[in-house]
Formats: sequence, structure tokens, C-alpha cells
Amino acid sequence: MSDIQAITYRVTPARPEAHLFAVELIVPAPGVEPVRLSMPAWIPGSYMIRDFARNIVSIAADDAAGAVPMEKLDKQTWQLVPTRGALSVRYEVYAWELTVRGAHLDRTHGYFNGPSLFLRVHGRDAEPCRVELAPPDDPASTGWRVATSLARADISEGGAERWGFGSYRADDYDDLIDHPVEMGRFDIVEFQVGEVPHWMVLSGRQRADLARLAEDLAPICTEHAAMFGELPADRYLFLTQVVGDGYGGLEHRFSSSLLCSRGDLPAPPGSNRGEGAAPTARADTEPTADDAYAEGDYRKFLGLCSHEYFHLWNVKRIRPAALIDGGLEREVHTRLLWAFEGITSYYDDLALVRSGRIDAKGYLEVLAETITKVLRNPGRCKQTVAQSSFDAWTKFYKQDENAPNAIVSYYGKGAMTALALDLTIRRDTGGERSLDDVMRALWERHGRTGIGVPERGIEALTAAVTGLDLDGFFAHALDTTDDLDLSGLLASVGVAMRLRPARKAKDLGNVVAEFKPVALVSDVGVRLTPGADAKLAVVLDDRPAQHAGLAAGDVLVAIDGLRVDGGSAGKRLRSLPIGETVRVHAFRRDELMEFELAPAPAPADVCELRLDDEAPAEALARRQAWLASVA
Repeated sequence: MSDIQAITYRVTPARPEAHLFAVELIVPAPGVEPVRLSMPAWIPGSYMIRDFARNIVSIAADDAAGAVPMEKLDKQTWQLVPTRGALSVRYEVYAWELTVRGAHLDRTHGYFNGPSLFLRVHGRDAEPCRVELAPPDDPASTGWRVATSLARADISEGGAERWGFGSYRADDYDDLIDHPVEMGRFDIVEFQVGEVPHWMVLSGRQRADLARLAEDLAPICTEHAAMFGELPADRYLFLTQVVGDGYGGLEHRFSSSLLCSRGDLPAPPGSNRGEGAAPTARADTEPTADDAYAEGDYRKFLGLCSHEYFHLWNVKRIRPAALIDGGLEREVHTRLLWAFEGITSYYDDLALVRSGRIDAKGYLEVLAETITKVLRNPGRCKQTVAQSSFDAWTKFYKQDENAPNAIVSYYGKGAMTALALDLTIRRDTGGERSLDDVMRALWERHGRTGIGVPERGIEALTAAVTGLDLDGFFAHALDTTDDLDLSGLLASVGVAMRLRPARKAKDLGNVVAEFKPVALVSDVGVRLTPGADAKLAVVLDDRPAQHAGLAAGDVLVAIDGLRVDGGSAGKRLRSLPIGETVRVHAFRRDELMEFELAPAPAPADVCELRLDDEAPAEALARRQAWLASVA
């Protein structure tokens, strides 16, 4: 079918000041049956019903004979009577969600994901689509360009120039909605992975070291491609929205959408560098004072890029069978998110050390933080990682003040499970096999073929690849709330681990040269919201504050007869004597209440790691193989 006869979507940022995209859907040959249209309820990769149809503010249709009546069947579906000739449906979409999942439009830029803008024509999902992108008719938008991984239409049929407005094409509806679009003024970073061109587009105000981004991203991407043995894309685009405070990402088959803070990016050469802005070490050299590894917020940003790029294989091509067959109209449940997000979360940071972007100490710092974040939430004792995967729609994506007490993250606990699985395989096969081999087998059996992964498929495939009986491991790791034996497994690769009490509210673990004696620390089991008031964000389960009757939302005003606020309450609570009861006054709504609080010793839930260079030789050899580049 020629692009000209394809189902066509014409998108115009019609009123940037009102945040309205205008879309015209043209169905060239509707047929003699009624036409049914619908908007997806959710976007792949983000497991929450978002009801994108709610942002349609007006909609109308016509054909050669004039207006065509539209009957709305439910919150996201319309039906039209049979039409004469081509059907044209015109609608406006309100776009004011600056995330990686929806659509956003103002006079500075436009951005959208396909599910938030493109109506589906039922029964014609497999047909090719054409997308015509028009610039805004606004003097403030002079100089706007377009960034998308959509394939450009043929020049003979109005195809767009690189970075230009014009016509693009998609193989079918699934392909259509899998290429986010950025339009506006942006900076471009370009690099190669093998023979495949890669770009990062940065929108928003920033002064990043663009050359360094290219220098760091290329080896990370190369590392992932080398592990799987191939790069199944002929182009790849990182779309990055730079804001004052933000973080997030969403994967696509040929691109990813990222949201980051300005401080996450590397500062340009010669600037006053802050944490995370040091130059990068080469993978084959030792760092010097003038040649350091990525740290801090920049390390976190590289981890985000690495995470979304790994999804190019794991999620976008290796997919759970349930998500392949489920559709976008309603929730689709799977117990496998621990693997698709958790294994990805394990490899995103592992690739940083394997590619030489961070050293072993830096990797252990990230690992200690991951472990600590899981251990500090009592919810890990209430929900298994498989249950967390299955209930993502209603629990993980709809967290409230009780979430730390009720749920565990399939990202964090999933990454810990992947770590435990990898180290178990390496130890029990004498280093002959690893999780790398399992991922390559998943790629061969499911990624390259498009066959979905069954709900218990990863367990079965892992046993087949490694020759190990791992039934007990998976039963314990996935279907119980018991903590994993990470200390013993890390010791098998020459890394010592211990748990200690938190020293401060944001203590997320660390790496040390030696373990020092641990002091007794007071704790009441609360987390405060940032701000001027000492407002309780979370009251942890079975801790002193909960025993006293305090609740999330309470605002502390006095502790032991002395006034406190948002700046002093945390320090005051941590300094209270263990075992002594003190009076606490707090407002609950507009009522002043009094509580008797008895601080207790802080639990040992913070991970501390140490490189044990005195470990047995086989452990040190396994550590070297674990952290070594496969590129």
C-alpha cells in the first residue's frame, strides 16, 4: 500500500498557548461496516490506567456527504455509521503533562507519545500508517525542528528531511504508537555503536558537556549490544527533557524518552564542576587526579540511559506472553515484571562498570544503595516480588503514605534477585555460566522470534542453560518474603557485606575500606515531608511512632516540650534517648493531639560493602569475570 493510501494522522501544534494539539485522522476506505475508534487506556512500559481519551476536548467527523454522527460507547471508544468515501476525524488533545508517558505543548516545545494522541481504527491495526507533522503557526516557534525515531516517508510522497517537519510512516498501529515525537529547539549529540547511528536530543535549558555525553554513552550501549551478540535496530534516539527537578524514562523499540534534572548532566569543560561532573576515565586506563569516573547525579543519569537502552532487548523484543496478547484497553497482569524491570535494573549499573564509566567501588556504592532502599521498607515482608509484579497496576503505580509498609519494588527487589541469581550461577557452575548466558538464550528463543515468555518461562530456561536445579532458589526469591542471602553470595566474589543502623534519615549505605564498630542509634520510624512544617510523610510499621499512635499527615509542633519545625524535627527525633518516653504534640488536621513516644534502637537495615582483596583466589577470579567487559 502506498503511503498516500495509508491511514493518515495529521498532527499540528495548533494552539501552543492553550496546550492543544490538533489531529486529523483520515481513513481512506472505511468500507460498508460501522467504523469503531478508540484511544489506548495505558502506554506500554508504564503499568497504570491513564485514560488518555480524557484529554480529547473536541471531536467531529465527516465524509464526502458531510458530517458523520459519532456515538460514544464507553470512556475511550466511539462508533461511526458507514461512510461515503474517505472518513475524516478531527479532534483536539489537551497536552500539559511533562512526563515521559503523555503529551506536553507550549510555546517552547511540543512532545507526545502515540497512545496519548493517536486514535486506533478497530480491525485495521495491521495496516501501514502515515504521520504528517506540521509546524505551529506561531512566530515564537520559529526555528523548531522535529526529533523522532519514526521512519521518514519517501521524499516523492512528501517525506520529511532529517530533523524536519513533514511526512513519516509506520508499519502498523503498534509501530505508530511506539515512536515519541519532540518538536522545538534542541541540541543533538551523535555517536555510533558499530555501524548504527545513535543520537541524544536534549530539550530544555542546559549547558551540558555534549562531547562527554557521546564519549560515555557509546561504550555503555556497545557493552549491552556485545552481551546480546547483536544490535537489533538500524537507528536509536534518546529523547531527553531537561528540567529543574525530574527523573524518569520510558523505553521504545528504536528510542527512549528520558526526563532529567539539569544537575544530572555533565558540566562543560572549564566550568565550576560539581559532583558528577568530573571527566571520564578510559576503560583501559587507571583514573588519575585529572581523569576520574562518573559520580553522583551524572552517574545516576548514565544509569537511566543504560536502563532504557537495555530495554531495547529486554521488554521491547523479549516480552512476556501476557503483554503481547493483552491489548491496551484494560490492565494486563503478569508476574514477570521482576525480570523485565528487575533484571534490567541489575544490568543498567553493571554496564557502567563493565564499560569503564565507573570503577568497582562506584558500582558497589550503587549496589549498596539499591539493597538499602529495599531493606528499609517493611513492605518487603508483606509482598513477594512476583506479587509486586502482578499488582503493579493497583499498588506500585498507585502508592500512598502506607506503600513502604505494604509493597516491595519489583525494580529494587528484582535487581537484588537478578544479582543473587547471577552470583549463584557463577558460583555453582564454577564460573562456566552466568546470567549473561541466560539473557542470550532469552534473546535467541524469544527476542529474535517474537514468541512471548511464559509466566514460568525464565525459571525453566535458566535451568536448561545452566544445568542447575534452581527450583529452590526461585521459590524462595520470587514467592516468599524472606530476605535473600546476599552476604554469602557477595562473599563468593570477594565482596564483604554487613548491615548497620542508619546514621541519618537519608543514609542509603556506603562502601568502606574496613568495617568499624557500630554505635547504637535512636529511631522512631518516621519519614518527614520536605518543607517548613514537620509533617509526617510515612509512619513505618511496628516502630515507636506507630506504637505511639502517630499517623502520616500529622504535623509535629513540639517534642519533649520544645517547638520543632521541618528543619529541626528530624535531628531532634534522632537525638532522643532510647527507652525514655517523651511527649510529642502534633496537629492532625486542625486538632492538637498529644502522644507518648518511646524511641527504640534503629534497625540494622543499611547496607555497607567492602572489597575483600584477601578473599580466596577463586572468589577474586569470579569478581574479575563478573565486572569485566564483554564488549
